[in-house]
Amino acid sequence: MITAVVTFKIAQGMTREQWFDIIEGAAARFQNIPGLIRKQFLFSDAGIGGGVYLWETRAQAEALYRGMWRDHIRRVALSEPEIVYYETQIVVDNVQEIIELAA
Repeated sequence: MITAVVTFKIAQGMTREQWFDIIEGAAARFQNIPGLIRKQFLFSDAGIGGGVYLWETRAQAEALYRGMWRDHIRRVALSEPEIVYYETQIVVDNVQEIIELAA
């Protein structure tokens, strides 16, 4: 599994409520993306937005981060997104009460 942490600067002065409206509208687009296990949206009072994504493979992550996704980020961000990839060997899921090991 791969965890991708994506961050970018958002418009100066954007409030938490404005950001929430944007991500609420975008959330459904992340359902049924091949290889995407989980996505968490991020917001910082320091003007940083982004997401933490858990993927089956890095290739699947990279496929999303091209094209339309990047174009959308450019519309809401003041900078290109920064993407850092991490190999993820174990995920502890306290909601489902499981520990998942990477294949």
